[in-house]
Amino acid sequence: MTTTFHHHWRDVPESNWRWPNFSPAEIACRGTGKLLVNEPALDRLQALRDRLGKPLIVRSAYRSPEHNLAVGGATRSKHLDGAAFDIAMTNHDPVPFEAAAREVGFLGFGFYPRSGFIHVDLGPARQWGERFPVRETAFASETPPAREVLAESRTMRGGGAAGVATLGAASVEVAQSVLAETQTAILPLVPYLDTLRWVFIAVALAGIGVAVYARLDDWKRGRR
Repeated sequence: MTTTFHHHWRDVPESNWRWPNFSPAEIACRGTGKLLVNEPALDRLQALRDRLGKPLIVRSAYRSPEHNLAVGGATRSKHLDGAAFDIAMTNHDPVPFEAAAREVGFLGFGFYPRSGFIHVDLGPARQWGERFPVRETAFASETPPAREVLAESRTMRGGGAAGVATLGAASVEVAQSVLAETQTAILPLVPYLDTLRWVFIAVALAGIGVAVYARLDDWKRGRR
C-alpha cells in the first residue's frame, strides 16, 4: 500500500497531487489538518467520481488518531489508514451510488440515512447500517430540466409584442400621412394619430425589453 503522511495538508507538494476532483484539504483530518495520502483509496475515489459524473461531497476522509478518538470512531477505523470516505447523499441517489462504488472496488459499506451519508472503504468486504429508503422517482438533479415550449416562451411573447407594436406604429404613420394629404375633412384627428403612434412605439420597446430579459434569465438558468 502506497501511503504518505503530512503533518498538515498544506505541506503536500502540488506536483504530487494527482486527483483532479479533490483537494488535500478535503481529504485531510477535519480536526487537526494532518493528512495521510492513501493512493489506492484515492484512486478508487477518483474513479467513483468519474463514473458518477458529478461531485462527491466528502464529509470525512483521513482521521488522525486523536481526532478519531474525539469523534468516537472505531478503534480500528479505516479512516485511520486514509482508506475510508464518508460521502453525503445530498446530490446522489444511494442505490446507483452504491452500485458504482462496488464497481470501482470499494468493499466496506456503512449506511447512515439519518445523517445522510454512506461510508465506503477498501475492505474487508462487509456492510452495516440500514439502507436508504428507495426513492419513488428519479433523483431530481439527474433529470435534465425540460426545455421551455417555444410557443409559450417568454422570449416569444416579448418578441411577438414588439413585432405587433412595431407593425402598429408603422401602420399609424402610413395612415397619418394618407389622412394628412387626402382627407382634409378629418385633419383634426391627425395629432391624435401621432400620439397613438408613439404609444405603439412604447409598447414595442417594452416588448423588446421583455424578450431580452427573458433570454438572459433563461441563459442563467441553463435553459438555452
